Amino acid sequence: MAITRISPTKGNLLATKKSLQLAKLGYDLMDRKRNVLVREMMLLVDKVKNLRDEITIAYEQAYLALQQANISLGVVGEIAQSVTIETGVKVVYRSVMGVEIPNVSMEETKIIFEYGFEESNSKLDEATVKFIEVKRLTILLSEVDNAIYRLARAIQKTQKRANALRNIVLPQLKDEVKYISEALEEKEREEFTRLKVIKNKKAS
Repeated sequence: MAITRISPTKGNLLATKKSLQLAKLGYDLMDRKRNVLVREMMLLVDKVKNLRDEITIAYEQAYLALQQANISLGVVGEIAQSVTIETGVKVVYRSVMGVEIPNVSMEETKIIFEYGFEESNSKLDEATVKFIEVKRLTILLSEVDNAIYRLARAIQKTQKRANALRNIVLPQLKDEVKYISEALEEKEREEFTRLKVIKNKKAS
């Protein structure tokens, strides 16, 4: 690596050593941040695996129940139009090492069948309950998926910065400190030799 040829003075040596200390501190902080984010993401990855299995089963059961309702009642598209659009979904955020992680929640309400009993049956009721569960799981999965995406991006950025500090900035600053220190030592030896020669000349 090419050494930056800055002027080898004591002031520059102190400034470069200070920069080196700050770079080391920055690397330690980045490494710590990356480890915390990775741990957080690993917890969510385990959670999302279980959620995907759960939601797959929930969708299968819900569509089976809907199919049975369609068979017993005919196509229930018109009845479905009477179902109120969900408006109780809320999103708040929590910070993990500066990364905003979403927390999605749905207002828990009592199950109300919004269609007439004369035009429906227990099969449709069962399908309604199943799809409410699907909705709950979908909201939860969206929260976890989004959190994993945000954490993965943050980990990638943090890793790049940590790598830049470790592989570029720190070695360069160490080389600069070494160069300045050796140049100053060489100046001191030359000055000592010069003074010794002058002293010997005066003594002779």
